[in-house]
Amino acid sequence: MALMKEFKDFALKGNVMDLAVGVIIGAAFNAIVKSLVEDIITPLILTPLLEKANLKNLSELTIPGTAVKYGLFLSNVISFVIVAFTLFLIVKGINATRKKEAEAPAAPPAPSNEEKLLMEIRDALKSRPNL
Repeated sequence: MALMKEFKDFALKGNVMDLAVGVIIGAAFNAIVKSLVEDIITPLILTPLLEKANLKNLSELTIPGTAVKYGLFLSNVISFVIVAFTLFLIVKGINATRKKEAEAPAAPPAPSNEEKLLMEIRDALKSRPNL
């Protein structure tokens, strides 16, 4: 039973839950990027190039005389660049927000009762004529 309690405490910590949410969102984002590359970029940009090479899809783009399919690799490189650039923009935005929060000066603390009393004594001594 102690093992189950320890596992429950571990699994329900904030960091583990945040990681799980991040993985799920990352998988969904991957599907979006894959669709962007396969359904938009490939038909608009790569299909005309493939047609000039007398090919129908990227999987047919190979080095002549070999089994090396660099077309699929090219598609994955494009996907990676899109994901990396998007993550760069997200991290840059988060860092800019953190920097603005860090630059905001904290309000000076209110004087303590002791400091107030000392200021009153100082002011009283200033107002007395020199002896």
